[in-house]
Amino acid sequence: MLRKVPSIVILGSTGTGKTKLSLELAQRFGGEIISADSMQVYANLDIATAKATKEEQSRAKHHLLDVATPNEPFTVVHFRNAALPIVSFLKSL
Repeated sequence: MLRKVPSIVILGSTGTGKTKLSLELAQRFGGEIISADSMQVYANLDIATAKATKEEQSRAKHHLLDVATPNEPFTVVHFRNAALPIVSFLKSL
């Protein structure tokens, strides 16, 4: 039987274990991770943003990491337009 899992939102300050928790939940429930960090959308800012490592990203599918370069604007409207189709698709599974 297919078991629907609700969307889970994890909020907190940098360095509080959000990435670790998100990976544990994604692996446990077969979920995917949508990053909503305002700086993790930018490529090449991995250390400064505490972005999930490549190894961590390989453990669960991640969305909205490295989708812009630091020299281009990425507004909340850009984020919404990128995130809504992902959320809709994941909700349809």
